[in-house]
Amino acid sequence: MPDNEEEQKLKEELLEAKRDAVRAEGEKSKAEAKKAISEAKRVDKETERLTEELREAVVRAELSEMGLERERTKREKELAADEYHFTYTFNGQVSENSVRACISQLSIWSRTVPGCPMEIVFTSPGGEIISGMTLFDYIQVLRRAGHHVTTVSLGMAASMAGILLQAGSERIMGREAWLLIHEASFGAGGKIGEVEDTVKWVKAIQKRILKIFASRSNMTERQIATRWKRTDWWIDSDEALKLGFIDSILTDDPALPDSNEGDPKRAKRAKKDV
Repeated sequence: MPDNEEEQKLKEELLEAKRDAVRAEGEKSKAEAKKAISEAKRVDKETERLTEELREAVVRAELSEMGLERERTKREKELAADEYHFTYTFNGQVSENSVRACISQLSIWSRTVPGCPMEIVFTSPGGEIISGMTLFDYIQVLRRAGHHVTTVSLGMAASMAGILLQAGSERIMGREAWLLIHEASFGAGGKIGEVEDTVKWVKAIQKRILKIFASRSNMTERQIATRWKRTDWWIDSDEALKLGFIDSILTDDPALPDSNEGDPKRAKRAKKDV
């Protein structure tokens, strides 16, 4: 009997030991499971962090690319601008302000890029003689400094603008542009002596204008004075080329007729070196 009790007690102890082992194994498995879950959560968080960082990096890269594209576009526009190509567009009246603005820009180009070719495009109804002659003289200064100055008329170069067209090393008109030249005009009032002085001064200016046109054309001062007497003399591009008031006609479309075609003398004049 005591042996049976001993045996039974031993069996219970072994059974309890197995239960303890199973419980220990279970606790271990739970701990490992918790650790695995914790590690998985950590990995998930790290993955989320890395994913977010990657997303932010992609956004930054896209923003950077957009910035570079904007800079490229901006630079392309700068390179395409008239200023980069030393081209000045002179629109509107010839006045003290418009002439000052033009001379200011031409001066910048002359100082920063000595000897660079320049182009002035006139679309102007004319204006003040004194202001215009200021620009005329400055263009001659630029030419003497080594700048090739091309004067172009698009639309029209009327009155003082027509005189300025003559200032360039090379003179060009658009095919559908018009040149207007006429006698010098003025308004005068006051005492008769003052009016007479003004008339004398304007006649002197007119002589200068006649000399400019005659020196740059195939006409004499007398011929020009006779032709423009008491009238507005509108001249299209073909006639301007024929008379020598311009050196060439701006023709972009090869399908358009060439003003010099069939006339070797006019073609020669169009190419002459002024």
